[in-house]
Amino acid sequence: MLLRQLEYLVALARERHFARAAEACYVSQPSLSAAIRKLEHELGVPIVMRGRRFEGLTPEGERVLAWGHRILAERDALRQELSEMRGGLSGTLRMGAVPTALTAASLLTTPFCTRHPRARVSLESLSSGDITRRLADFELDVAMTYLDDDTLVHVRKFPLYEERYVLLTPADGAPGPGPGPGPGPDPAQEVSWAQVAALPLCLLSPRMRNRRIIDGCFAAEGVTAVPAVESDTVAGLYAHLVGGRWSSVISHAWLHMFGVPDGMRVVPLRGPARGPRVGLVVADHEPGSVLGGALLEVAREAGVRDALDELLRSHLGRR
Repeated sequence: MLLRQLEYLVALARERHFARAAEACYVSQPSLSAAIRKLEHELGVPIVMRGRRFEGLTPEGERVLAWGHRILAERDALRQELSEMRGGLSGTLRMGAVPTALTAASLLTTPFCTRHPRARVSLESLSSGDITRRLADFELDVAMTYLDDDTLVHVRKFPLYEERYVLLTPADGAPGPGPGPGPGPDPAQEVSWAQVAALPLCLLSPRMRNRRIIDGCFAAEGVTAVPAVESDTVAGLYAHLVGGRWSSVISHAWLHMFGVPDGMRVVPLRGPARGPRVGLVVADHEPGSVLGGALLEVAREAGVRDALDELLRSHLGRR
């Protein structure tokens, strides 16, 4: 049995298509199919359910796949340990992040690359479900996500910061003391979630975890926000804010990546304005990722919470 055969099997399970798996492995489809058939012959079990197209793995194939993930992870861990012994970590740190945490990822990846100049970073925007699955399958070294997510199992958690919510609104108009938009209040004043709900809003889509948290904050004040524009990315949300027509409730971490658009200002919220913890997670299995452990060491010294809090204070001070 060759490691290459296991790599082909892992790619096939991921892509669920022979041609795409072969392309991902930079081989021809006949070569990939032949390698997997040879693996079946060597192990004496059927691995792939074959039909006119890929139909999945057999129960024996699922067991081989699980061992394949572990064996390839052992190989990668060995390579990383040897590279560290030779004078510095090398290889690629595979990092996932939920979209709303992606905005603060550079606070970790930049010092990581500075400390380990021979290493690279592959950063992907993923759902929390994908993060859990790919950590378990040894396909990620580390991930940045909400730590109170019930789908996170068999992981170790390292808190980074707590989301803080603020209103981003046009500088020449903000919620007034009444039920709807009106003249802006004293810049030192906070605004309520009920006042924000009456504004023309742009928010993330309901399938996003951040939006569900925000909706809970509105509900706590007995109101429901009905945004005129919804986006499934933070970048898409900010693209609408640039025009100066819409307001939004944002996480303070987004200010690190996008700042405050011209003609907008940040206003503090009264009431529930703190969200769940965001942090790093690594799989609680062996072998552990050497590169993932190296990022955790960087995170312990990076001061992400303090950096984001200071950024928020600086923007609030400009109002």
